[in-house]
Amino acid sequence: MGYQGLRTALCALVFGAGTLAAGPVAAGLFDDELARKQVAEQQKRVDELRQQADSMTARITKIEENAKSQPVLALMSEIEKLRDEVRGLRGQIEVLGHNIEGVSKRQRDMYVDLDQRMRRFEQPGAATAPAAAGGAPAAATGAAEAPKVAVAATAAVSADETQAYESAQNQRRIGNYQGAISAFQGFVARFPKSTLAPRAQYWIGDSYFNLRDFKNAIASQQKLIAVYPNSSSVPDALLNMASSQLELGDTPAARKTMEGLIARFPASDAAEKARRRLANLR
Repeated sequence: MGYQGLRTALCALVFGAGTLAAGPVAAGLFDDELARKQVAEQQKRVDELRQQADSMTARITKIEENAKSQPVLALMSEIEKLRDEVRGLRGQIEVLGHNIEGVSKRQRDMYVDLDQRMRRFEQPGAATAPAAAGGAPAAATGAAEAPKVAVAATAAVSADETQAYESAQNQRRIGNYQGAISAFQGFVARFPKSTLAPRAQYWIGDSYFNLRDFKNAIASQQKLIAVYPNSSSVPDALLNMASSQLELGDTPAARKTMEGLIARFPASDAAEKARRRLANLR
């Protein structure tokens, strides 16, 4: 292979590594903290390989500059060594690509499973949990990123409510988060007293989170807590807020939010997830 051909192949390899790392990471649908860390580690490794490839390019350039003054056999030996290194880098990149794809698949499988469970809870007539006596918030069993739902309901859901809510959910399920935000906002404006309104407000914040608009995600969950303080979606909203704060790099605020969640709703699934996250922060 000539010098120019080797350089072209090397550039193609680096470009492929970037594409390989970026595609599956962008396909991560949800905010599973462990999965994101694994993908970030793989991305870091790809960046390291890219730096190695850049170093090899510089070495090839040096070889070309010194080609006239070096013996042919020594030059060929150096080129063969570079070819071996390129093959090794290609193998490592393939392994990293496989690992990233595995993480993305686990995220998709988790989403499908939780989405199916949520559909059952969100159907009209689903099992309800009355508010605690004295107006205290009921302990919920939801989890923040893709929680199991326990909607506190005291009235039947009308056909119009069901249709509007399901239409918004369909936008979220296909990954059209901006469309889901608009649809859920329309639902809350049209049916502010609906038993599904707190959950719709939660999904507004969750959709902002998936768009990586963490400030709006926090604001949306704060609105849920303020407008529907007795909703069983409050624990989920708090955990989603903490996730957004972590993404913004505000670890002290995230810790405070999770500690408050555990204190207020100690028996909820959201509180259990918050405990695990706090343990990892220490």
